[in-house]
Amino acid sequence: MGKQGVSRSLRPESQSDGMSLGMKDYQIRCCSENFCGNNPSIGRRLSGDDVNSGLKTVSVHGLKHDVSKISASKGSYGSKRNVWLQKHVRSILFMIGVIGFVFLVDSLTVSLVNLIIRRNTSPARKSIGIKDDNGPNVHKEKSPIQMYDRLVHLASVSLAKIEFKQEKSSLWKEPYLQASGWVPCADGNVVSDLGKFDKTNGYIVVSANGGLNQQRVAICNAVALASLLNATLVIPRFLYSNVWKDPSQFGDIYQEDYFMNTLKDDVHIVKELPSYLKSVDLEAIGIQITDADIAKEAKPTDYIRTVLPLLLQNGVVHFLGFGNRLGFDAIPFNLQKLRCKCNFHALKFTHKIQQVGSLLVKRIRKYEAAKSMLDKQLLGNFIDYVASKEDKVVGGPVKYLALHLRFEVDMVAYSLCDFGGGEDEKKELQAYREIHFPLLIERLKKSRTISSTELRMSGRCPLTPEEAALVLAGLGFKHRTYIYLAGSHIYGGNSRMRTFTNLYPNLVTKETLLTPSELAPFQNFSSQLAALDFIACASADVFAMTDSGSQLSSLVSGFRTYHGGGNAPTLRPNKKRLAAILSENKTIGWKTFGDRVSKMIEEGQRSRTRGFGRSIYRHPMCPECMCKSH
Repeated sequence: MGKQGVSRSLRPESQSDGMSLGMKDYQIRCCSENFCGNNPSIGRRLSGDDVNSGLKTVSVHGLKHDVSKISASKGSYGSKRNVWLQKHVRSILFMIGVIGFVFLVDSLTVSLVNLIIRRNTSPARKSIGIKDDNGPNVHKEKSPIQMYDRLVHLASVSLAKIEFKQEKSSLWKEPYLQASGWVPCADGNVVSDLGKFDKTNGYIVVSANGGLNQQRVAICNAVALASLLNATLVIPRFLYSNVWKDPSQFGDIYQEDYFMNTLKDDVHIVKELPSYLKSVDLEAIGIQITDADIAKEAKPTDYIRTVLPLLLQNGVVHFLGFGNRLGFDAIPFNLQKLRCKCNFHALKFTHKIQQVGSLLVKRIRKYEAAKSMLDKQLLGNFIDYVASKEDKVVGGPVKYLALHLRFEVDMVAYSLCDFGGGEDEKKELQAYREIHFPLLIERLKKSRTISSTELRMSGRCPLTPEEAALVLAGLGFKHRTYIYLAGSHIYGGNSRMRTFTNLYPNLVTKETLLTPSELAPFQNFSSQLAALDFIACASADVFAMTDSGSQLSSLVSGFRTYHGGGNAPTLRPNKKRLAAILSENKTIGWKTFGDRVSKMIEEGQRSRTRGFGRSIYRHPMCPECMCKSH
């Protein structure tokens, strides 16, 4: 007999609808073809005769059930269930509606933000180019290059999900309280300890090479050396470089009078040699000292032994180059303090640079933000800018992250790494090496070939824009984070930056923030342009670097440590550790990726006092530069 027959025999006409519903439910569950087959272990099918003949028990799945008790209980259960359903039906429907609405909103949000991420473009894209062999920017548009497709997709999904959620406040704060336990104290007079003699032993002339930041280090090393040798320092000159192509001199970048006045009690400083020495051919009389004559990071005793006799004999010595020619240990305490005073207090950018630097900071923040000690040190009197109506935004000032992305063609070519651009890229970089790095080419002919993978795993490859974006996304910085990009000569141009600007479209540079007329006085002066980057990076709410060996990154991070008051976080990726994480890009989950990146950055942010031999300009947290607060 089929299910319908059984249903009729189990539904007396006198039963209520509730009873009918209960018995039908029971009958379907107990007597369906699935359960009441011919298998004797399960039980035989029920028949109308069984019920009519007074069958009291049935066996279902080997268990005996009393039919009469089941009928009664099922009738009662059905009635109660109907009452319960009628009582709570509105609540149930409401909860179902709420859950459905939440899922719908979440789905629409993710879809909308993904659409924004795909469509958003950055104003910086039009200005990011690469510097060719002859110097000017050449925009070489190529197909987008992406090395980590899967991780980039996961980053895009993650950014979409967190876009409208509360951002982690810890991203914009120093993670360790120790950073605020030190305060600047190198601005006092050092003369009481060193002693400034009335009579000088002669004049020190320095012609510094390199760019803005190398020259800054040379200036402060020269101040310390003049004090050590009791000499008069002539304000340093800057050598013209075929790489930088910048004729700027000290007075074009720094305030000369302020520099001299700040250090007047510590060392003799003049703007130029006396007339009787101006006509002397310093090289001809053997008093020109090149970098080949002095060891890198030489000790004070080396100068006393080799330079002081020349100074006393001729009354003048000329250092040509002077790149990193004074070590950091062992140096007398007060000489270290004098170096700190020079770097963190005496070197102020010219009013022209400060004024335009204040425009940069104002336009990034879009509002007249609260003034910090960093702003005061960097911008001087121009910190009191007046925000215009168009610069103000609802909600107050905008936080911004400054990124120094070292991915210029010379650095990329010298690294010998593979950056996913295929054979065309390899040929292009090899051609650049042959022109610009002939000594490297000769060395490679005599040495073992190192694979690109080995170079990357050992932390010797510059981070690509794509890798930098993945780090920021892994840390949890939102899609709409404002990012200032220091420099703009990114190798590969827009094709290299495409992934970055897709994930972080609010990317700006000095070229996009300033008008052509505001930039005009700085064109063709790379050191002055670099000074604007220095201001924007040092003043940022967060500063991120991709190469800890960079002079700009080193000096900016040191400046933020010294003047930041323990509230100027700096992100320093460890390239070796990051390479190990990225090597798992095909399998690693996004949460695991984010956790490991966060741990790597957090360990790099630990506040440590300066170690032996470390740069005092980058690590000023030491008794020679800073004092512990109480």
